[in-house]
Amino acid sequence: MNYTPKEILSFVEENDVKFIRLTFTDIYGNLKNIAIMPDELPYAFEHGIPFDATALAGCHSDLLLFPDISTLSVLPWRPKSGRVIRFFCNIKCTDGTEYKGDLRNELTEYINTLKGQGYSCEIGTKCEFYLFNTDDNGDPTKIPHDNASYLDIAPLDKCENVRREICLSLEEMGFNPQSSRHTYGPGQNEIDFKRSDVLSAADNMVYYKTVVKNIAAQNGLFATFMPKPIENQPGSGLHISIAIKKDNEHIFSPTPENQTEIGSHFVAGILNRIREITCFLNPITNSYKRFGENFAPKYVNWSFENRSQLIRIPYTAGKHPRIEIRSADAACNPYIVFKLLLAAGFEGIDNKTVLSQKTFTGDTPAKFDELPESLREAVELAKASDFVKMNLSPEIYDAVFSNLDYTLTKYNMADDKIKFEDEFYFNSI
Repeated sequence: MNYTPKEILSFVEENDVKFIRLTFTDIYGNLKNIAIMPDELPYAFEHGIPFDATALAGCHSDLLLFPDISTLSVLPWRPKSGRVIRFFCNIKCTDGTEYKGDLRNELTEYINTLKGQGYSCEIGTKCEFYLFNTDDNGDPTKIPHDNASYLDIAPLDKCENVRREICLSLEEMGFNPQSSRHTYGPGQNEIDFKRSDVLSAADNMVYYKTVVKNIAAQNGLFATFMPKPIENQPGSGLHISIAIKKDNEHIFSPTPENQTEIGSHFVAGILNRIREITCFLNPITNSYKRFGENFAPKYVNWSFENRSQLIRIPYTAGKHPRIEIRSADAACNPYIVFKLLLAAGFEGIDNKTVLSQKTFTGDTPAKFDELPESLREAVELAKASDFVKMNLSPEIYDAVFSNLDYTLTKYNMADDKIKFEDEFYFNSI
């Protein structure tokens, strides 16, 4: 929304706002914030709020948080009296220059470059999560909240009321949820978002997890986005849909007969780079337990409609045509992932990369390349990739790989790998 600082200050006063959360993500995609009082907001707009950034990767000094006025949201689960609002922030150095590790700025600059070339992009997400019961102390258990399955209804679906509350909270915050459902696993749920501009889609994806976890906790439950929290049960994925226009004309088509050449090049570009960027779409060791099971992709392929493929081109009667990338999970950093997916697709357009006509129908899986089988393999492919190095700032590149190397070292040292993943990911993802 297009507000002015004066309008924001009037809103704060008229709506009994007592706390303002200045939100940002670190280089790993973890949500961070500083809370300020209303009297500090005019200073924040003009000068930024300083914070000690030495704990952030790739930074050795103070940084400044500048609220992005367009991202104002009221936190609906906080008290109505003494309200709390939130802004996403742009990060700058104390000399006024852009902080090179600012993920939002990196993504914004890339999108502006595409706009200059006549492209407009929208992204939507479908994100799964599990709801678990808590014990008498309020700590999470591994007992799913119900034993329902795909599209079940109450009383089998005990998650229905929580999902409704989550969707209403998201809507109140301006997130535009589109649909929700119980999905295949016990206690497993999915909420779909309408497509929006790329930066808003990344912001919403980051905060979506916080909304889900807060509403779950208020209902005495625990929510996790861990890709594979229960053995022998479906994993939780993040499906990313991309719609693109060139000079106001859609580049994708929902039918094979009308598929454009430029759209085919875009899909081919992603398939060409997907193995190199998988460690960003699937950044934890647990991610790789999901591949190849319960409709999660395993092979580098594409298809119209088929839901088990890496890239699906769905039928979209009366709606904007799009493609859907189905390998990612919610442990990823959406700012990085969205940029890399778009960069790979547009590289395909620039190079006129030919899309293989081998779809899954009629071909055996052995004819397709496979996604990496482990985080280590994915990291090795990414480190060897000039494409990855070219599309990430040195600050982000170095910090991300440092974190991935640390994760792999800890995982390799663990005697009990399942216990390690539960302790490392179950509560934090």
